Amino acid sequence: MLKVGFVGGGRMAQALIKGFITAGLTKGNNVIASCAPDDDISIKGLKELDVNINFDNSEIVKKSEVTILAVKPQVMPVVLKNIQSSVTSKSLLLSIAMGITIKQLETELRSNARIIRIMPNIPALVMKGASVYSLGTDATESDAKITETLFNAVGTCHRVPEYMFDTVTALSGSGPAYICLVIEAMADGAVKEGLPRDLAYSLAAQTVLGTASLVMEEKIHPAHLKDNVSSPAGSTCEGLYSLEESAVRAAFIKAIQSATNRCRQVSSKAL
Repeated sequence: MLKVGFVGGGRMAQALIKGFITAGLTKGNNVIASCAPDDDISIKGLKELDVNINFDNSEIVKKSEVTILAVKPQVMPVVLKNIQSSVTSKSLLLSIAMGITIKQLETELRSNARIIRIMPNIPALVMKGASVYSLGTDATESDAKITETLFNAVGTCHRVPEYMFDTVTALSGSGPAYICLVIEAMADGAVKEGLPRDLAYSLAAQTVLGTASLVMEEKIHPAHLKDNVSSPAGSTCEGLYSLEESAVRAAFIKAIQSATNRCRQVSSKAL
């Protein structure tokens, strides 16, 4: 049972806590989390998970085997100053803050702490997250295994070079927003053709979920699956032609490119 600390107790932190406990990796009384003393919503959520709450970030680090830095990027400079004196070579810190690089964390902490940068996404709330991570200078292979064990409990977890993080953020971090736009648009089209709104949303969302499951679980290439449901001169082919005519594929490629560039801008200005 790992002693896990969270500096930051918002929705993502609570999702991870729930996943770790559900997977049997820790228990509520082995988790300690901090948040702003006036953050009533986070405090309520943490209490419902039956975890320990402490408003002193340095105490979180001292009392944890693994500390997850789950705060907004703009808050990170203050947090790092708060915990700096408590961080030692025995500290394993996992940062999920967007745009904050390993080098920046190591420079600000001025210690040989074992630092890992990780990027989860919001579907971790329902144990369907997609996470990637990269090791800092002093992080070990044992630390990598701990990280994979924790984040595989709330979805999937892949090790990548840090230079990929901006693109990963644009794809899996921002991706849920793109997929929600797709679900909404598909449902709007069905409503236009006569389906009730609630049924349209349900069918669209379930179609996205089921298709993603086929790609992941059956190892089916998306193009192959597309071909399997496209009968000659059928309705699917007609719909696909309309999408291609509207340059939907190019629009998604451009969205990833634009979001990646924005991530790079944020990273260059962080800390």
